[in-house]
Amino acid sequence: MFSTAAPLSPQELVALESPPTGGGSGGRDFLSYLARKLAAAVVSFGGLLVVGFVIFSLMPSDPVAALTRGHVTSAKQMAFLIKQLGLNQPVWERFGHFVTNTLTGNLGYSWQFQTPVSTLIAQRLWPTLLLMGSSTIVSVFLGMWLGIRSGWRPGSLLDRTSTGAAITLWSVPTFWLGIILLVVFSTGLGPIPSLFPAGGMSTPGTAGGLTPAHVLDIARHLVLPCLTLVLVIFAQYQMIMRSSMIDEQGNAYLLTAKAKGLRDDDVRRKHVVPNALLPSVTLIFLQVGGMISGAITVETVYSWPGLGYLTYQALQIPDLPLLEGTFIVFSASVIIFNLLADLVYRYLDPRVRRA
Repeated sequence: MFSTAAPLSPQELVALESPPTGGGSGGRDFLSYLARKLAAAVVSFGGLLVVGFVIFSLMPSDPVAALTRGHVTSAKQMAFLIKQLGLNQPVWERFGHFVTNTLTGNLGYSWQFQTPVSTLIAQRLWPTLLLMGSSTIVSVFLGMWLGIRSGWRPGSLLDRTSTGAAITLWSVPTFWLGIILLVVFSTGLGPIPSLFPAGGMSTPGTAGGLTPAHVLDIARHLVLPCLTLVLVIFAQYQMIMRSSMIDEQGNAYLLTAKAKGLRDDDVRRKHVVPNALLPSVTLIFLQVGGMISGAITVETVYSWPGLGYLTYQALQIPDLPLLEGTFIVFSASVIIFNLLADLVYRYLDPRVRRA
């Protein structure tokens, strides 16, 4: 059967062959995508406010007894402390004050340190960023490099060795590994001398500033906690990158690239690695978001004066305003970097833009 439809004009043929520009539509799609993600971030932040208040304000504890431990305190003084700390207020009223203060940037006053929580967090932020930033950078490069090499040649000696080591170190408790490294390389064990300081961020009594001696002293204190985190964290990047590399090798476009005469190194670098990087982008951003929270166990083992160690100190009383403040900062950083990961992933992966 023959069609009786009129033939298309040249102008109509050109219109069909030309792809739509989609400039305005693309901009509207991005704004709609951004609005959805921002709304989800706001909802997540509201949820973490509720969770943070419930966890830390309703936990069975007696902060007044902890603060007055070892001191003779009368009943009148105890009642005054309870009123001063706001523990005699109804739960709903305390929650309202908590939300209002948080939204206005007032994180409260530390019961233990008698200092504004925001001041304490600002003081401990730089040590945490130094420790977590250096360990994250080393872990990303080491894990990605091993993942690319082992995933490109699965079953090779490098693949078996690095994968086995990564899985073993990933399963080791971080605090236990930190104690082992502390005993071996700080205290000294057998023929191994004491190579690095036992804890802290700098040697007491040394001059501060950006002098070469002070920077070197901080670097020596940084080695063991950074090494502890790297040995555990790099496995995540290696295993995900290795899995992505293996998955990409089964795609047909690699056969086309090899059929064109490209070398294996060019195929891996220009075709496989860019596509295999996509799953690792989300992990990197989530890891960077968690960077602010530090590592409580590692900072505690090495007495590193960061936010993780501050959280450990706050748990001993417990110092509820300080715990709530650190919890908000930790959770908000994860939400923000998760939002950035969604935006970057949309830019890197065209399939997300079309969804």
